[in-house]
Amino acid sequence: MSKNTKDIILESAISLFNTQGFSGTSIRDIAGKARVNVAHISYYFKNKRGLLEYCFTDFFEGYIKEIENGFASLNKGAAYCLKQVTKNIIQYLYKNTQLTRFVLREISIDSQIVREVMATYLMKEKYFLNRIFEEGMRTRELKIFSIDYSIIQFKGLLYMPFLNTDYLSEVLYIFPHESYFAEKYMKEIYAWIDGVLLNKEENKEVLSPVAL
Repeated sequence: MSKNTKDIILESAISLFNTQGFSGTSIRDIAGKARVNVAHISYYFKNKRGLLEYCFTDFFEGYIKEIENGFASLNKGAAYCLKQVTKNIIQYLYKNTQLTRFVLREISIDSQIVREVMATYLMKEKYFLNRIFEEGMRTRELKIFSIDYSIIQFKGLLYMPFLNTDYLSEVLYIFPHESYFAEKYMKEIYAWIDGVLLNKEENKEVLSPVAL
């Protein structure tokens, strides 16, 4: 099925934002790459900021949904739930590599739109991750660590490969856009959960969700 004009504009914009930066990309650049009239961009997104807001909303709506879906398995234990969240997020980031890279880079910049994202989507993310870690520590399934620092480590593991794709491909010769990477890397994070977070005195290794 052929892509519609809106999708073509989005793909072109994300590609250019990744190579030229958001500030370094003009509406005319996007129209030229997408082979559409500038009026089409105005019709769908109003302006370049509208495109940026759409990218953020589209990414984080899907991202939070994947966390919510994984959180629903908390009754199976905190470690299992954290692995399910990992599986869902890695699969989502892998399927949206270009958008992921752009959004993660942009949220490192202090701006009004980033503050709005933090006040909505990232606070929701914190709520779900806090609940998982709190439950795991309450039941002694997980070791007692600082929850905030555990979240930092967890998010660092999830984000780094998709934010630094050039480093992975050109230095480590690992390619995050290939399907084998997502499955292997997901298992590496499972190993971190079992080896670092899991309270081995109270639990045996926790079973993992079905692979990708």
